[in-house]
This record gives sequence, C-alpha cells and structure tokens, in this order.
Amino acid sequence: MSRLNLPTKYASAVAAMLAIGINPNAAVAQFLPAQSSSAFPAAPLPPAEPWQPVEQVKTYAIRGATGIDLYRSIGERGPAAGVPAIAHTSFKLTWTRDYRPQPDRSCVLAVAKPKLIITYTLPEAPPGLPLLVAQKWQRFVSGVETHERVHGEQIVDMVRGIEAFSRGLTAADDPKCQKVGQKLQARLKEFSDERVRQSRQFDEVELAEGGAVHQLILSLVNSPDR
Repeated sequence: MSRLNLPTKYASAVAAMLAIGINPNAAVAQFLPAQSSSAFPAAPLPPAEPWQPVEQVKTYAIRGATGIDLYRSIGERGPAAGVPAIAHTSFKLTWTRDYRPQPDRSCVLAVAKPKLIITYTLPEAPPGLPLLVAQKWQRFVSGVETHERVHGEQIVDMVRGIEAFSRGLTAADDPKCQKVGQKLQARLKEFSDERVRQSRQFDEVELAEGGAVHQLILSLVNSPDR
C-alpha cells in the first residue's frame, strides 16, 4: 500500500497550509476584523421636531364710500413693496441649529428647526359702507387675501425645503463645524431666489388682463355702487 508522507519541514507557513489542503487566504480572513465603511459610524440624527408657521394679518386703513374711491385710497395708502401694492406678504425666519462634531473629524448638522412668522398686510375699508359697496368690498378683499396666502404657501415650501436640505448635512475634516455652515449658506440663496421667482411669476399671472386679481379690481371699480 502506497502512502503519501508529509514532509517534516516546510519552507514557510503558507507552504505548510497548502500541504494539508488549507487555503491560506481563507485562514487569515478568519482572524481579520470585519470591514466597515467607517471606523467611526455617525450617531443617528434626532427625529425632526414638527413645526407650523405663525400667520398674522395686519391692516391699513383706507377711505371712501364708492368702489373707485376705495381703490384710489389703496393707491394713496397701500404698502410699498418695492412698488405701490394693494397688499403685501412678509415673513421673519429664524433657526435653531445644532452642529455636532463627529469622532472622525467631520461635522453634521443634526438639528435645523425653523421659526417662521408670516404677516399679511391688507386694506381695511371704513365702517358704514353702502350695502352694495360693502358687498363688493368683501368680495375684493377676500380675493386679495386668497392671493396673498398663496405667497405664504410659497414661503412655507421654501422653508421646508431648507429644512430638508439642512438636516443631516455633513462636511468632512470639519472639527470646528465651519465648512458645513458654509456649505449650507451657499445653498440658501438658491432657495430664496427660487421663491422670489415663483412669487413674481404668480403675480404676473394674477395681475395680467383676465387674471384673478385683475378681475377683482375691475369688479370693485366698475360694478354699480347702488
């Protein structure tokens, strides 16, 4: 009976493994730590805190007892939003942000919670208007407020977009959390510019001939007062 005798000496440990049928790569792998994408896994983000905008209405007083007189008074007393306006929507936005340095020297923006106050400025007619004028006025001012609240929705959409972009924003090699802040600031102008573009486009449609606000003005000025 023939028998394959194993040599008693080997040139290396690898040769010894091969001689007895062991894959040296597999054997070594058993003793290596499992590989991961990061030696310092990022801490989980806290859940986003719910928020809602605060909306408030301010008025400015106008005078007149007819539709045309009320509209002329708007021209004299209305808010100046770059140009004379019937109404105006403004907002104040502040943020609570929590920048967190990470063990791998990166930084993550873990919390970005907005506080948004939207103010609608609308005209207010004097009391005691004749019945038909009062009815015309109510239709007019309700339509104007509906228009302005679309601007409010555009502002809210912008803020929610900033919030979504901000949470979890990271920058590598940023132990003082300066780069991630710069990264955020660079993007904020794009959000603002897009909101302004939407606002102007909406106004152009609504104020154009046949648009909703244009029709409101014509109805206030041209329909009978009594």
